[in-house]
Amino acid sequence: MKEKTEKPQEIEEKPVEGVEEKVEEIKELEEKENLEIVEKKEERIKRIRGEKEKELLSAWDPKTKLGKEVKKGKITDIDEILDNNQKILEAEIVDSLINAKSDLISIGQAKGKFGGGKRRAWRQTQRKTKEGNVPSFSTMAVIGDEKGHVGIGEGKAKETLPARDKAIRKAKLSVIKIGRSCSAFDCACSEPHTIPFKITGKSGSVRVTLIPAPQGTGLVVGNELKKILKFAGIKDVYSRTSGKKRTSFNLLKACIDALKKTNKGDKK
Repeated sequence: MKEKTEKPQEIEEKPVEGVEEKVEEIKELEEKENLEIVEKKEERIKRIRGEKEKELLSAWDPKTKLGKEVKKGKITDIDEILDNNQKILEAEIVDSLINAKSDLISIGQAKGKFGGGKRRAWRQTQRKTKEGNVPSFSTMAVIGDEKGHVGIGEGKAKETLPARDKAIRKAKLSVIKIGRSCSAFDCACSEPHTIPFKITGKSGSVRVTLIPAPQGTGLVVGNELKKILKFAGIKDVYSRTSGKKRTSFNLLKACIDALKKTNKGDKK
């Protein structure tokens, strides 16, 4: 007689209640911890940079007449220099007169499939030689105190960090003063949050027109132009651009050309 073998009964897997919620909570906690770590690192880097800048300023030996006057304390406001059209030849002059913030502008593009790479701060080029390809990196920096002073500069070197330092130094040497006010037709506040009138700047084939906007509008411009206007202290503005706008260098230079006209009263 053959014994009948019973088939093992399949056990139904019942979902455990609350597991998915706990997993989501764990993920949220991990994300918060990562953000806190990143913020702490950024704060530490800023603190170290601030300490180094203070050390460099204390050890600064000015070479120009303007630098010596700033070092002695005869000039305490950068507007005195800019209003008299005096040329700044030392970056330490700007560091000692204003609390300038700096940032790099995305002018390059990383390698991607079918040319779809992400935007980045470095633009890489190569020069053909007998020894092989010699790469070089260029970048553009913007500095400002968010109180009506802004500047941009270009830097090019064989490595990324020297190019960044060159760009920031040139941006400090090209600082300009801009005019701010509340000039929108439907805004009557007393805070200088926008430009005084409609202005147009140009560089190459690019034209950038900035238009006053009421409070709360925000910066209705491209992402890269937002950095310049934010560092300049402008919070609300409309814009219109034309020409070959993909050329980031000319687009940014056209914006700076427009901001220069806010003090001259030239609306063209």
